[in-house]
Amino acid sequence: MEITRIPFSHLPMLAKMDKAYSAQESILRKFYKYPVDIQSFRQVIEDKSKEFINRQILVSALKKQYAHLQNDRFQPNSATKIAETNIDKLISANTFTVTTAHQPSLFTGPLYFIYKICSTIHLAKNLKEHYPENDFVPVFVIGGEDHDFDEVNYINIFNKKIIWHKPENVKGSVGMMKTDSLSPVLAELKTVLGESDAAKTVFEVIEKSYTSFDIYQDATQALINELFGKYGLVVINMNDADLKRLFIPIMKQEILAQPSKILVKKTQMALESLGYKSQAHARDINLFYLRENTRDRIVLENNTYKTISSEGDFQKIWTREEILKEVETTPQYFSPNVVLRPLFQEIVLPNLAYIGGGGELAYWLERKTQFDFVGVNFPMLVRRNSVLWLDKGSRDKMGKLGIQLHDLLQDTDALIKQYISKIATEPMSMEDEKKEIEMVFTKVLTKALSIDPTLEKSVLAEKTKHLQGIEMIEAKLLKAEKLKNESSINQIKALAHKLFPGGGLQERVDNFLPYYIKQGDTFFDVLLENLNPLEQGLMVISE
Repeated sequence: MEITRIPFSHLPMLAKMDKAYSAQESILRKFYKYPVDIQSFRQVIEDKSKEFINRQILVSALKKQYAHLQNDRFQPNSATKIAETNIDKLISANTFTVTTAHQPSLFTGPLYFIYKICSTIHLAKNLKEHYPENDFVPVFVIGGEDHDFDEVNYINIFNKKIIWHKPENVKGSVGMMKTDSLSPVLAELKTVLGESDAAKTVFEVIEKSYTSFDIYQDATQALINELFGKYGLVVINMNDADLKRLFIPIMKQEILAQPSKILVKKTQMALESLGYKSQAHARDINLFYLRENTRDRIVLENNTYKTISSEGDFQKIWTREEILKEVETTPQYFSPNVVLRPLFQEIVLPNLAYIGGGGELAYWLERKTQFDFVGVNFPMLVRRNSVLWLDKGSRDKMGKLGIQLHDLLQDTDALIKQYISKIATEPMSMEDEKKEIEMVFTKVLTKALSIDPTLEKSVLAEKTKHLQGIEMIEAKLLKAEKLKNESSINQIKALAHKLFPGGGLQERVDNFLPYYIKQGDTFFDVLLENLNPLEQGLMVISE
């Protein structure tokens, strides 16, 4: 494998803030706490050490979750015991976490789901090498309390989209959905994967995970553990009564004083003044009421607390005392939204860094004042690795066509025009001819104006007509040359679609399974060795 990098600044598909934060531009400095480098972790460790983390509850909750991952239908791979060893380490004050998170995407969803995990595992290992007196545990947080089913219910594999259709009348959080509706999706996946030994092996892992648990979040936790537990990754489900009990003071504060909206809006306004768009919408109360088949927003109207369904109906009503009592007795019924979720995570975990994509870090950059307000340390924000997997077939085609990877970053039509101009026996551009016409009509206009100024419009109209005629001829020449090279042009289009689908990154479309079937654990090994999130840029892995 050959590893190269393309600077993020060269990628037109990345957002302005993503590029700015990755480059650690000074304009954003007040919105984060730590520079992104290995030396800064010494300060992060010192700061997080001053903060009380209830490690007993954290470890107890994780042990219960991992015990639940073993039942009559499912016995985890023995290699995943390494993750359980890391859970035991979390009881020590010298152990810290580095964390990433994602919604429970179907069969892990797009490739960057895997890249986030590999970046996190690599960083934990890197930290151990630099700070051997401490232990570092990579953690994946399942964002299963979201209800954005349409964001997680499909994968793209072998140019085919496999979709999990939601059963009728099923609402609430994605993580709490039943797995019995996944049978047709698993059957379709099995057919698409094929009959190779590698396909059968990985499908068995997937099928076992999704058919051994009744609840989708449990199945996802089991699958990720099967794939990455042997590398020490700990998967945590935050929808846990014991963990949410640690968040009770913040939830009560949100219900009574509603500080988050004011704090986040102020930061968003400051970012907007610098030209950056707001990310998450902060509400008056950033909590949902979570029950089976229900995840409703909580609002305060006329000193009464109510839940509002997605259809706008009122479902439940509390007095001030009633809602505070329910938070105290059953905190698992309350779900932080995207505005409060980072805070919940950092209160529960002895965390040093959050590893996320550009979009995720953009909304984390809106949170620092919120963290300062409640006295929770704001973690280092680390941009996950982005990866382009360049297979040998694509690389060979590029060589035959004489195009470079950076050529494929531009608009496909522009690339084709550039390609045709390069290989054409005669120049395609008519720019010299256009300049000659411009010169001729400049002389004509000068002569016309000296005789009759009213002829100006006529002369300019004739010039426009001639220039348009030349452009039409240029377009016809280009079209004729395209027809002569139709095969090469189709190859360019196919390459662009494969490597930068829709003008975006491959990692946002493809699923990991085709790569894993081809390479087995070597696929993960290459990623885990090379995905260092402290090194910026699009990492190109060439076979």
